Amino acid sequence: PIHILWINLVTDSLPALALAVDPAEKDIMNRKPLKNDKGIFTKGMVWRIAYQGIMIGLLTLAAFVIGLATPTEHLPVVDGLTDAEVRVEIGQTMAFVVLAFSELVHVFNIRNNKKSIFKTGIFSNKTLLLAIAVAAALMFVILFVPALRTVFSIIQLPMANIVEILILVFAPVIIVELMKLFKLNTAKDE
Repeated sequence: PIHILWINLVTDSLPALALAVDPAEKDIMNRKPLKNDKGIFTKGMVWRIAYQGIMIGLLTLAAFVIGLATPTEHLPVVDGLTDAEVRVEIGQTMAFVVLAFSELVHVFNIRNNKKSIFKTGIFSNKTLLLAIAVAAALMFVILFVPALRTVFSIIQLPMANIVEILILVFAPVIIVELMKLFKLNTAKDE
């Protein structure tokens, strides 16, 4: 429960608040006005929420499974825990880390449904960058301060798992960029 609370309060709320001051898109005044009877939740919006939510969920589950498969030679020694229990702890920690950091990375994807993050100006919202930096710093504090690791029931991850974590954390950018490239991200927009 503390992991979910942390995700909701820190890695979700800070970037969400910063998105409120995101600069308007340059072509916004060239668009046709929306119909009065059209709601916020269009088919395209529901599609994006569904596939991106499933994507983040599957990446988090993949992190847990990868943690469970950590080879014995990379397992840290934790007093009172068997190798199997240490693997579960690694899996839980990896899932927590991947969920938190992938959401911080994914926030760049949701700034624009059609344009690549490389065309929207990654550095155009300084408040968003600050919010992400603060949330990431708070995550690193939890990961590196032993007393906080105990409070959050996580363990220090083996270095062998860091590459896998990085791949899983940045996977949302690659996946959503491909969806945008093939115009699948807006395929259901009306």
